Amino acid sequence: MRTHATTRLIILGLLLGCRGEPAPETSSAAGRAPEGRLLEVRDTVIATVLEAAGVAEPLRRARLSTRLSGAVTAVLVQEGARVRQGQVLARIDDRDLRARQTQVEAGIAEADAVRRDADTQLRRMQALYADSAATRVQLDAAETGLARAEAAGRAARGAARELEATRDYAEVRAPFAGVVTRRFVDPGAFVAPGAPVVSVDDASRLRISVTVSPETAGRLRQGERLPGTIERTAVEAIVEGVVPSAGALYTVNALVDNARGTHAPGAAATLRLGQGEHRGVLVPEAALIREGDLLGVRVRTDAGAELRWIRAGRVAGGAVEVLSGLRSGERILIPAPPQDGP
Repeated sequence: MRTHATTRLIILGLLLGCRGEPAPETSSAAGRAPEGRLLEVRDTVIATVLEAAGVAEPLRRARLSTRLSGAVTAVLVQEGARVRQGQVLARIDDRDLRARQTQVEAGIAEADAVRRDADTQLRRMQALYADSAATRVQLDAAETGLARAEAAGRAARGAARELEATRDYAEVRAPFAGVVTRRFVDPGAFVAPGAPVVSVDDASRLRISVTVSPETAGRLRQGERLPGTIERTAVEAIVEGVVPSAGALYTVNALVDNARGTHAPGAAATLRLGQGEHRGVLVPEAALIREGDLLGVRVRTDAGAELRWIRAGRVAGGAVEVLSGLRSGERILIPAPPQDGP
């Protein structure tokens, strides 16, 4: 990626810019002068990156309900349990449906009997009509009777299929393999159609969604790989799509593989989106001096080594962009690493 290549060139330039000359022998502070190497900072080309914040949510999430009204007879899983696709998670009382099943079966048997009788009547009427012993009106009536009997049989079997489909809702099953994130009911509770029973998440892939400007959205392409973080852990995300959002903004959706369950669903996440380039001053992180929330560097002046507080920007690849407090052409001290031994 161009951003990564630019960062590597920046760091290489910082290393080449480190001069081997010693630190000044005098210091503005009392005591021994600090030791280390000097680096002359210069304006350089820096990749402009927007760190857009969002949340990493499961790619698949299901809140399972039922089409039945009835009492919950069993909830077979606890929150946090891993389930497989098709596993029964809860059961709803279906005694009313079983009673209707007997009625439906009786209706099918009756419809079949009526159809057989109508078929017999039609064959008889066809024979009589062929011998001129029955009129055309009688034959048409027999044919109509058979058609009605066949339609009644189809209706009865359709009711049986509908009843069977409804009975399937007496068992709440996992639509995919995942983790039970919430159980909304306990045995004995009454549920109505559409009421949630169990929630299941498949967190093997996470979706990071962030909101950006139209200009930023226009630079992105489906399938593009973006660096990002989930709870400050570096990840690589693949752009799933860019869609319009509210207020003339766009939503960027990017997917992160989480097959090992490294990242928790609902964690804070960021995507790093390229915004072009700008010029600025970079210093190595090794040159920074931290005192509480303050950041500073030691700058070589005619009077010696002077501690200069700076306002720092983004950190990338071991370098920090200086937003204020340091100018191009000034030389800073990179402290020597501590030596082992007495």
